[in-house]
Amino acid sequence: MIHAPVMLDEVCEALDLHAGGRYVDCTFGAGGYSRAILDTSGTSLLALDRDPGVRPHAGGLSAKFGDRFTFAQTPFSGLEAAIAGRGWDRVHGVVLDIGVSSMQIDQPERGFSFMRDGPLDMRMGDTGPTAADAVNMLSADELSTIFRTFGEERGARRAAAAIVRARAEAPIITTGMLAELMAKTLGAGWQKIHPATRVFQALRIYINDELGELARALCAAERVLAPAGRLVVVAFHSLEDRIVKQFFRKRSEAPGQGSRHLPQDAGEPFSPSFSLLGRKAVKPSETEVKTNPRARSARLRAGVRLDTPAFDAKPLIFPAIPDLYALEALL
Repeated sequence: MIHAPVMLDEVCEALDLHAGGRYVDCTFGAGGYSRAILDTSGTSLLALDRDPGVRPHAGGLSAKFGDRFTFAQTPFSGLEAAIAGRGWDRVHGVVLDIGVSSMQIDQPERGFSFMRDGPLDMRMGDTGPTAADAVNMLSADELSTIFRTFGEERGARRAAAAIVRARAEAPIITTGMLAELMAKTLGAGWQKIHPATRVFQALRIYINDELGELARALCAAERVLAPAGRLVVVAFHSLEDRIVKQFFRKRSEAPGQGSRHLPQDAGEPFSPSFSLLGRKAVKPSETEVKTNPRARSARLRAGVRLDTPAFDAKPLIFPAIPDLYALEALL
């Protein structure tokens, strides 16, 4: 199956590709963005991905582009270390395509989708606790908090209580088992969206610390971009896009009402670190949505790095969310 990169032309235009430019593709996947960047003569690219399954695609680009291309298996939080390892101090563009990839969804053994039964895994990498660990070990209150915070699931308490009852009879270890349970628990009158959708989304975001990794990547990109460098982010659901929107707003406009996701620096002198490429998110064209329905929810936001210091970023913290490391310590 061909996995088409979403909004490819718009991403390349926003990156302002040029010969001699150093770029970072933080979500390599099948290499769609990376290949397009390298097709611009004289560019160099560092690609990141925490998924070891993408290495064959990376090998193909290495064979074609030689030392213009480098791959590092790392999550977003390893961005600065990967750039230093490449021998770079500043880069001219960073692109992030946030969320689970089509390849991962299409592999039932990865456990991201309930459309086909598979192990309840959901890890984007190959280490750390799985979704099955969370479902079978966390308390009802902890699961409810995860479902409500990361899935915006209105029936979070009912879903969590049903899981605790079911696992007392037998561990929930497959996507099919969890999807069937959520259909019974939350499925009254459902039509367009499967009742398990938000629970699966929440577990995936939690297990991979996706929002924390996104926040760390945005702040790291701010620190490594050269003046006039471009940061381009494609997000696919409201939680991600909200963080990206508030990041750019906080760094391009005078402080106003804050976000619950990003800390405020009220009272400190303000010196913007980005200028925005457009006031609103760019959406995919109708033609692209027809040919690639998964692009429907995509939103692209971009900014140009100014010659000012990076903000003093603070950690992204979600109160009451169970600590992944604490969960891992129980295994």
